[in-house]
Amino acid sequence: MKKIVYIIFLGFLFSFNLLSQEYKKLAQTGCQFLSVGQDARSTSIAEALTSVDGYSTSLFYNPAGMARMENFIDLNLNHMTWIADIKYYSGSFSINPFGLKYGIIGLSFMYVDYGEFLGTRVNPNTEAGYDDIGTFKPSALSIGLGYAIQLSDRFSVGGQVKYVYQELGSSLLSDLSEVTNKVDVIAFDFGTLYRTGFKSLAFGMSVRNFSKELKFQNEGFQLPLTFKLGISMNAMDLIMPDQDLHSLLVTVDAVHNRDYPEQLNVGMEYTFNKIVSLRGGYMFNNDEHGITGGIGLEYSGFGFDYGYTPFGVFKDVHRLTFRFKM
Repeated sequence: MKKIVYIIFLGFLFSFNLLSQEYKKLAQTGCQFLSVGQDARSTSIAEALTSVDGYSTSLFYNPAGMARMENFIDLNLNHMTWIADIKYYSGSFSINPFGLKYGIIGLSFMYVDYGEFLGTRVNPNTEAGYDDIGTFKPSALSIGLGYAIQLSDRFSVGGQVKYVYQELGSSLLSDLSEVTNKVDVIAFDFGTLYRTGFKSLAFGMSVRNFSKELKFQNEGFQLPLTFKLGISMNAMDLIMPDQDLHSLLVTVDAVHNRDYPEQLNVGMEYTFNKIVSLRGGYMFNNDEHGITGGIGLEYSGFGFDYGYTPFGVFKDVHRLTFRFKM
């Protein structure tokens, strides 16, 4: 197991080193809705959740994080109005039917409502230069089935297979035939999580959105493949013997994406008496995102989270999450 720790740690340092280099060779990707953070808690801590475990929301970041879930069920429902009034509805559910002995089963979903658009078609024979062809409503969907298990008291693995669909309306080809611009594909997420044995220090690794190449008409593209390495720890382990009243989660993710430069995400979550949580984070090397923040309340199995993300020249993004566990 020590070798695993060394490999993960060296990979983390390597990814961090990439952030200080000028990296311009980037690929083209599509179905970008898969890159948007969903739940309020994770986005409040800059989406640095790769090495944090115990929640069904791990399906959106590192499926291995479900493996140590102690509750029988965990449910998260999320809502967000993204930029340009794009609405996201998502959720995750995990069940622990065997008391961690045979692993955790999880489900995830994400639906995107892009709103209604006015469709036009080029027509040089009209005064306006185009024809009005009515309205259309693009949409996107992802549904996943995940599984995670502890291979030892320190090492966990997990994966998710998901169906990804996106429709962007119809268009006319050169022969005036109409075609619907939609794609669908089976994609995979997988990851590992390792607890070092030193206090609560943990390392995580994940790969998300692995699939074959897609094509709408002529131009091929890949899903937004993302590779992450993360490290986290409850800082109160170092200064207080009892974490029931106070905890301070500190987490860092190094992020390598197919379509934009490497980033470093840093997040912190202070929780008082396992009821009230204050959260904050920062995304380094990000053109629009930067500081993030939010709050959370939890009592008797029910929880509510709010996340706030400033978005540069666009409107600020607000996320709401309802949680239930038992």
